[in-house]
Amino acid sequence: MFYVLRDAAGQIRSLHRDPVVGAQTLPEDHPEVRQFMGLDGDAQQFASLDASFLRVLEDLIDALIRRNVLCITDLPMEAQLKLFDRKHFREGAHSHSLDLFNPNAPRSVESNTVIAEWHDLPE
Repeated sequence: MFYVLRDAAGQIRSLHRDPVVGAQTLPEDHPEVRQFMGLDGDAQQFASLDASFLRVLEDLIDALIRRNVLCITDLPMEAQLKLFDRKHFREGAHSHSLDLFNPNAPRSVESNTVIAEWHDLPE
């Protein structure tokens, strides 16, 4: 249950979990609450498309830098920091995943576990 404050036009201005003077109560699954929270179908689908598009832009920037068309220092410092943060996060997430397509890839140096190759295992 949410406590909802509305503006003069009747639109939700704020949501609260605790009681607020003058607030109306609405269930969490109410369409207006979901829309205000950005959980309606269209908004959620659009956010997913935005996330996918950001990945495309990041890959495009990487390709331009690799081909020496763009230098990372050509971008504003804020953009550089955001790109480095995303790249660091993606590399960190990737280093903790299993690469089934490249079993000979070097394993993370953080791991002290030695994994035997298939041909080294006793029968």
